[in-house]
Amino acid sequence: MRHCVFSRLLPLLLAFGGALAPPVLAASNDRPGSLSQLIRNEADGKYARFYQSRGYRPLWFNGGKANPAASALMSQIGSARVDGLDPDDYDREGLRRVLVDARSGDPRAIARAEVAMSQAFVDLVTDMREPERVGMTYLNKSVKPRKRGTEAVLRAAMIAPSLATYITSMGWMSPHYVRQRKMMVRAMNGKSSEATLSRLRLNMERARILPSAWTHHIVVDSASGKLWYYQAGAQKGTMRVVVGKPESPTPMYAGVVQYAVLRPYWNVPVDLVQKLIAPKVLAGKSLSSMGYEALSDWGANPRKLAASEIDWRAVARGDQELRVRQLPGPTNSMGRVKFMFPNQTGIFLHDTPDRKLFAKASRHFSNGCVRLEDAPGLGKWLMGRALPTKTVRPDQAVSLSAPVPIYMTYFTATEGKSGVVFLKDVYKRDGEAKRFAAR
Repeated sequence: MRHCVFSRLLPLLLAFGGALAPPVLAASNDRPGSLSQLIRNEADGKYARFYQSRGYRPLWFNGGKANPAASALMSQIGSARVDGLDPDDYDREGLRRVLVDARSGDPRAIARAEVAMSQAFVDLVTDMREPERVGMTYLNKSVKPRKRGTEAVLRAAMIAPSLATYITSMGWMSPHYVRQRKMMVRAMNGKSSEATLSRLRLNMERARILPSAWTHHIVVDSASGKLWYYQAGAQKGTMRVVVGKPESPTPMYAGVVQYAVLRPYWNVPVDLVQKLIAPKVLAGKSLSSMGYEALSDWGANPRKLAASEIDWRAVARGDQELRVRQLPGPTNSMGRVKFMFPNQTGIFLHDTPDRKLFAKASRHFSNGCVRLEDAPGLGKWLMGRALPTKTVRPDQAVSLSAPVPIYMTYFTATEGKSGVVFLKDVYKRDGEAKRFAAR
């Protein structure tokens, strides 16, 4: 029973970086000169509290020998330049020496190496998670990158199913960062140009600010027109999306999806009312026959306008702005549902009846919002149940049982058959790549 309870808590513990402390374990073989006693003596401060929580048992040694996780950490430190870090900042040579000394089996040498490895690991993870400014707007404090404490870093590693795998897969980083990093390794080994490396570095920095797969979250990439969602250390789904046109780009936002709106209205942009709807009305079509209605204002409780109250010629000339909304139904541009994360520009995720655009290689056609290839699938994941199909009331808001972070980013670097290739920089955001030259 205890094992079952812990297995249910594992994703939560990892998602919060191990912030929930495990019970303090009694130190095993805790006698003067024992390994546990020597680790107790060697560790101090937050490291002492971490080791106390696990009964002063070693993390990097098993049976008196360094385990595969120790080798994995040394390898990650050795390749830290790929991450824009200096391996020497983690005393790589000093770590090698204490590991060599520990091979003697001397408990004092093992204790020294044990604590030194933990310190190097915490420093590496902390530095790797340190974000750069890459144009992301944080809509909520809760999604802004924050420094994780020593104990949180170590506990997340401790409760991973395999510590060695956690380190080799860089489980504390976003899967998108790991993917971008692999491309950087190939580019560096292939002696790519400085321009290529700088642009790759910019993409890595955009990925650096994303959470790990252990965090329940959504990622939207407006360069490739794709969306992913993650939970409990795994990717739970992906889909194509339609994003903003070059003249109306989808912003780089980090926010929190808080609720869904079923059978939504669509407020038609004023310029489309002028260019598309007004000419049709002047040609003889009624607004209602096209599935629209005109409203008195943009407030929360507007009055529906009668046809006799509207000067459509003035609207067509652009002399008068008119609020028009499309009624819910099979042709509504919002489809069956939209998912809301409050922001100042009215950007959200939504369903769409126009399916043909998802087949296009470049999917930059919206006015900034994100059209979903599989809105019901995302809705089921967000809400924990299938979206209602028999609701009658229009524009029905339904809160999520738990808000879900969303990160809207921009990855132009991708993998091609012959190496790294760059997608078209449709929003002209890669110009700042020179900031990361020769880093």
